[in-house]
Amino acid sequence: MSRPLDAIFFDIDDTLFSTSVFAEKARRNAVDAMIQHGLQVDRAECLRELEEVIQEFSSNHGKHFDNLLARLPEGSLEGLNPDVIVACGMMAYHDTKFRDLRVYEDVYEVLEALSGTNMIRGIISAGLTKKQAEKILRLHIYDFLSPHAIFITEQIGISKPNPKLYARVLESLGLEAERTMYVGDNPSHDVDPCNELGMITVFNRRSGRHSRQKGQTEPDYTIKDFYELREILRRDFDVMI
Repeated sequence: MSRPLDAIFFDIDDTLFSTSVFAEKARRNAVDAMIQHGLQVDRAECLRELEEVIQEFSSNHGKHFDNLLARLPEGSLEGLNPDVIVACGMMAYHDTKFRDLRVYEDVYEVLEALSGTNMIRGIISAGLTKKQAEKILRLHIYDFLSPHAIFITEQIGISKPNPKLYARVLESLGLEAERTMYVGDNPSHDVDPCNELGMITVFNRRSGRHSRQKGQTEPDYTIKDFYELREILRRDFDVMI
């Protein structure tokens, strides 16, 4: 007997696309651009320092490249304008984003199919509002979503793993937890708090640094791609996509 399902929500990073792979490529391109424009530093050393900056200041910090240059050996910027070098890195990073940011093929296919159903299709994502909103648009998935069902933590003022974030979403849309599914890649941030509320949880362990982690609770389902999610929706919820 199929279970009722009124809404399905998705995380963005390392769920709809490989944030880890993309970010690594973009950072390599940024470092290469700065070196090509005169930065005198060993490439491997520069990449290591950039990774440390990101770990120390978080991925949402706005001055990664400025901090990077401040940490490099004396003489690395000799004869150069540091702001120009920072601009080189930023341009290369954003060029990579414009060129290579895309969802997995199976994600696109399943989201497109879901857009033909009556279910609410939404996003619950942690991060900066403009940054996450840009990803939704650049990934070309906005047309597959319910526009009123996009929730970003900075905008709401509640972040993961606080279950109040998910409770706020349910309340604002008048949804029942047991009829709402959430698909995410982080067991402690995406599975545990949703389980606490009684939502249907799907752990996407396809990629990213959380793919081998375990939370305090078990997800209802574990998937490696969205074709597996499609099969779950068809088999257990009678969603014909």
